Amino acid sequence: MKEKRKMISGKLYNPTAENLPNERLTAKKLCHKYNNLPPDDILKRTKIITKLLRKTGKNLWIEPSFWCDYGYNIEIGENFYSNHNLVILDPAKVKFGDNVFIGPNCGFYTAEHPIDAETRNQMLEFAKPITVGNNVWFGGGVNVLGGVNIGDNVVIGAGSVVTKDIPSNVVAVGNPCKVLRKI
Repeated sequence: MKEKRKMISGKLYNPTAENLPNERLTAKKLCHKYNNLPPDDILKRTKIITKLLRKTGKNLWIEPSFWCDYGYNIEIGENFYSNHNLVILDPAKVKFGDNVFIGPNCGFYTAEHPIDAETRNQMLEFAKPITVGNNVWFGGGVNVLGGVNIGDNVVIGAGSVVTKDIPSNVVAVGNPCKVLRKI
């Protein structure tokens, strides 16, 4: 099985094999261009981000700096806003619903590494998808790990580390992130 197919299907894969390093380099170059444009060059920003990401809805705004691994595994719905310093490690799919707002310094990390040192030292890793529902707000400094599903109408408090699924209609906070109360 090819490494890219393994990567997307959640199996152990080698991120240094085949064309994966070139695909990451292409994404990094586009991110670099995006991050270094003048703030008022909205047309170029829009062209770069729509070229980089798999799917984008209307009213997309990502403040620089923005970094991702591949871009082609990221889907964004309508009315998306991210403040500065968004990082999405996307060897697996990362899908955002409509009306998602992200505070500064947030990260969404699908890439994972084996706990076993011998396997990890062979440069193998795996990835688990992240899905975010509609009407979700992430406070500043939130990190979301692979394999997590976040429901609709959710607020994730600043500084949270989301390691497990979060149901719809709740405020959740902490490390690890837990439901604080229903909305």
